[in-house]
Amino acid sequence: MTDLLFTLPEPVTIPVKGETADYPVGRIFCVGRNYAAHAAEMGFEVDREAPFYFTKSPANAVLSGASMPYPPGTENFHFEMELVMAIGKPVFRATKAEADAAIYAFGCGLDMTRRDLQIASRSKQRPWDLGKDVESSAVFSPLTPAAEMGEIGAQRIHLEVNGEVKQDATLEELIWKLDEIVMDLSKFYHLRPGDLIMTGTPAGVGPVVAGDKITGGIDGLDPIALTITDAE
Repeated sequence: MTDLLFTLPEPVTIPVKGETADYPVGRIFCVGRNYAAHAAEMGFEVDREAPFYFTKSPANAVLSGASMPYPPGTENFHFEMELVMAIGKPVFRATKAEADAAIYAFGCGLDMTRRDLQIASRSKQRPWDLGKDVESSAVFSPLTPAAEMGEIGAQRIHLEVNGEVKQDATLEELIWKLDEIVMDLSKFYHLRPGDLIMTGTPAGVGPVVAGDKITGGIDGLDPIALTITDAE
């Protein structure tokens, strides 16, 4: 066994309903602008040419119920409530049937975003990393096996800040459906167990400040919560 200069933190693992073993987080893929109303509020029209993606580091994943310090370098820190897909079997260049079979479970997720930095990078045609890949910015609820979720579409997706509803939509508003996302993303990556896909956020995103309590949910899934604390 190779000696290491130092040890890294253990990977984040997510509880799964009905299972004694947790789901380890490998990679985190995120779909951009996957609700038309959200794209419009960000100043964009949506086309059906292809979905696009960004990533978050697995080291920046935390579980629902966490407290997150207000991050440095931003004055406009936003919430984004999302449906999360967990991949359960290897798939590459998936057919529709293979894409459906590869989806192991679903959960609620928060894509926390330094919006001012994202917009500044976007305006200069630079990567979004400083805006999106923020410490503790990928928040995950416990997972529910896909077979227990049923057909995706009519479920409500919502988010509240200090009890006030900010986002309220249904999953049928997703522009790119779940099998389409897996089919497309698997053209570029060998998807495998441990891969999480955050599928995009509906309209209503907005800022939070220290002291705010974020809650959210999707019908049929465990809810999610995050507390924003003072900057460190």
